[in-house]
Amino acid sequence: MGLQRRRFLTLAAAGIGAALFPQGLQLLYQRAAYGQPLTTRGFGPLVKDPNGLLDLPAGFQYRVFSKLGDRLSDGTPVPTCHDGMAAFLGPEGTTILVRNHELYPALRGVFQGIESTKEIQYDPLAPGGTTTLILSKDRRLLKHYVSLAGTSCNCGGGKTPWGSWISCEETVATPANPGWRGAVQKRHGYAFEVPIAASRPVKPVPLKAMGRFQREAIAIDPQTNIIYQTEDRGDSLFYRFIPKQAGNLAAGGELQALKIKGAPKLNTAEGFPLRKPFEVEWVSIPEPDPATDTVRYQGYEKGAAQFVRAEGLCYAKGEFYFTATSGGRKRLGQVWRYRPGRTSADGGTIELFVESPGKEVLDYPDNLTMAPWGDLLCCEDGNDGTNRLVGITPQGQLYTFARNALNNQELAGICFSPDGQTLFVNLYHPGMTFAIWGPWDRRG
Repeated sequence: MGLQRRRFLTLAAAGIGAALFPQGLQLLYQRAAYGQPLTTRGFGPLVKDPNGLLDLPAGFQYRVFSKLGDRLSDGTPVPTCHDGMAAFLGPEGTTILVRNHELYPALRGVFQGIESTKEIQYDPLAPGGTTTLILSKDRRLLKHYVSLAGTSCNCGGGKTPWGSWISCEETVATPANPGWRGAVQKRHGYAFEVPIAASRPVKPVPLKAMGRFQREAIAIDPQTNIIYQTEDRGDSLFYRFIPKQAGNLAAGGELQALKIKGAPKLNTAEGFPLRKPFEVEWVSIPEPDPATDTVRYQGYEKGAAQFVRAEGLCYAKGEFYFTATSGGRKRLGQVWRYRPGRTSADGGTIELFVESPGKEVLDYPDNLTMAPWGDLLCCEDGNDGTNRLVGITPQGQLYTFARNALNNQELAGICFSPDGQTLFVNLYHPGMTFAIWGPWDRRG
């Protein structure tokens, strides 16, 4: 989430609530339906960081690199607004990080943007994009450079099985309707692919068939190559994209939205039981690249379910987890679990995995990843001045793993190194990237 985004969002659409459940499906909120305590010890209490950056449990340590104001390998300043990110295995045991910068035109002149030549910018007025970082085996920065330029509001994204990062624009700005983020020269709201092998900025190609909407994250089912996508709006949908050719997203495909069977046009803000799966089907979006922001309306008219600000998304062991940052009875956040069917024609099931009972436990969940030991780790983007990394066990119990000790900005871009020994996460502003390691086997 951006520096001022919360002030510009509305949850007005959430008012339709659970009333849209058909008779017989209306269910009351069940705070601990799975019979487990809401919280657990996790890795133990946090220790105050003497450097005032990141509080962690005892035994854990971190290293900071590629900070706002540092110099990229070509000498240009590192920009801020560090957001979505993924880690890949590089040659000779290195780790490659591809990192979003959620910069938009109105921030130009306030913050340094992604700078590059006009020939490889998508939109010369858009200062966002990605940087790629190469790290040694001992978690030291070897080099970092611009890998995508001329895009806007690069918030979330996701990694592909074929070795690339999909960077997503969280804006639907057009030259005729730029909105509060500032003037643009081209239409925005697209996904862009950044191969990890790129050693210089790639030519930006908008993947229009994947949809033009206020994008957040993507995750790919490696068995089918179907791409699942989230949208950060108060009345957002949950999408999937079925590509014509695996590994060649520019070849096009079909965009669809999730619909809960027997409950068309359902708003999932509240009223759902925990851990009860509902069968789903998928409805096709007739026009994935509309001139105006209508993708979610197209899906909703066909009965698609609405989620309150769907943001973080990850895949693990045949399942997808995504956050609804402002969902739930207290509007403090939900985590949903989607299980695909065996084929694309079999819709699968969706269930409410976790719902926040109070901000002291979980406050506005955003980016998330699956840890090697089977817990979800989730970045908060709360509105109470404190943002943490929160662990969620397979039983739905929650614990605090880390806390931003510097300011009230979100932590973002959470991901693990390919060997599972290092956790990477960004501080949004002033932008910096952390590598965290320690006794991962100690989680109790």
